[in-house]
Amino acid sequence: MEPVCLDPIGLVRSPYKEKFAVPRQPGLVTRARARLEILPPYNEPSAFRGLAEFSHLWLVFVFHHTREQGWNPTVRPPRLGGNERVGVFATRSTFRPNPLGLSVVQLLDMCRDGSKVWLELGGVDLVDGTPVVDIKPYLPWADAVPGAHGGFAPAPPDISMEVIFSPAAELACERSSIPELKEFITEVLVQDPRPAYKRVAQSWQQYGVRLYHYNVRYEVFGQLTRVLSITEEE
Repeated sequence: MEPVCLDPIGLVRSPYKEKFAVPRQPGLVTRARARLEILPPYNEPSAFRGLAEFSHLWLVFVFHHTREQGWNPTVRPPRLGGNERVGVFATRSTFRPNPLGLSVVQLLDMCRDGSKVWLELGGVDLVDGTPVVDIKPYLPWADAVPGAHGGFAPAPPDISMEVIFSPAAELACERSSIPELKEFITEVLVQDPRPAYKRVAQSWQQYGVRLYHYNVRYEVFGQLTRVLSITEEE
């Protein structure tokens, strides 16, 4: 069979500038806002006629940060502590034979300015610059199956992390032009994006993550995360 070629129809502009700290599933960080910029020739407004009637969308996208690393038949899901291997097709791992992902997002608005067409989205779990190859409307009566089984991930992750801010970080949030920046950072860090093996450490560990145009420095010990600083990138 001949290879199948996919043409991106748009690019995601999101606050996640790197893979680290991206939520492991969509909808976990409700304040995560993003823009899907539609590329020519797909920026034809008629192609989106009727889409505004739907509250949520399916995005089919490319794992562009990991596609060069190829695929693995087995992977270690974070939900299993990163120690147990399962088949790649039993997971949503990025290391797939074809680096395609599927994400459900909230449609907040549809916008047009001249030849530019874009969608404002909420609850995203996509890295900035992610290529999108298709959009499909989410149908609650068909896509949410009552009584479905979630395998080794039967329920949402247990979130018990407490996030606090230093005075300097509090001030940076107050002065930021990003709406609800403190709440957004809190939602991201409460997910505890560290690798599973790091969560057993018995001392303070420092980390950094790029969100919007900020470098966020924080430290973690046990179930407490403390945001140390929020500085603009140079």
